[in-house]
Amino acid sequence: MKADPGAQRRLLDLQAVDTAIGQLDHRVKMLPEHALLAERQTRRQALGQALVAADTALSDATAAQTKAEADLAPVRERLARDERTVDGGTLTDPKTLRSMIDEISHLKTRISTLEDEELELMEAVETAQAEKTRIAAERTAIEDEMRVLIAARDAAVSDLQADLADRRAVRAMLLAEIPGPLVDVYEKVRLRSGGLGAAALQGRRCTGCGLEANPSDYEKYLNAGADEVLRCEECDRILVRTES
Repeated sequence: MKADPGAQRRLLDLQAVDTAIGQLDHRVKMLPEHALLAERQTRRQALGQALVAADTALSDATAAQTKAEADLAPVRERLARDERTVDGGTLTDPKTLRSMIDEISHLKTRISTLEDEELELMEAVETAQAEKTRIAAERTAIEDEMRVLIAARDAAVSDLQADLADRRAVRAMLLAEIPGPLVDVYEKVRLRSGGLGAAALQGRRCTGCGLEANPSDYEKYLNAGADEVLRCEECDRILVRTES
């Protein structure tokens, strides 16, 4: 294949731009904010699940406390009724009076037990509420951090995208200056060679693969016409002879 030597040298400019574009694309993908946001999002999801569990625990504790209060109310009412009866002096039968007094004693013991249980349940409600509040606050803090990271990421991406736009504009201008067939070969080689389609020949060394040509191949490079498109015998990249 033949191409104007100047057009061949422009391939190195195109390659430099493509390398820069590749690096910028990589930087966009590898911004530290991406990893930090992913970690925060994982934590936020875990906290969301923990918040649901805490809310369920609080609901259960509140329901248990409500039931305990409901269980306690009729016992207190019966105690008050029995005490009024005894204090009223209307019971004249000693056996009935003794039975009523025993019942009052039993009711007081029962109330004491239920009040202790109610107190424990109140403490359980307070603990569950505190845990729910703690988790909610932690999730809010994570979300605040995420908002800061998103803003930083978007600003960094915006700057990189502006740089990419400039590089792509330069690339478009370079493409207009290089013959289409030469560009096609360059693109095919670049695709299968890790993004490097053209390299300079510096002395006997290909800057693409870093290997030196053997004497026979180097002789062939020297004897080729200026418009001959050379290919590295080692890596098959387009080999561009630069001016001294």
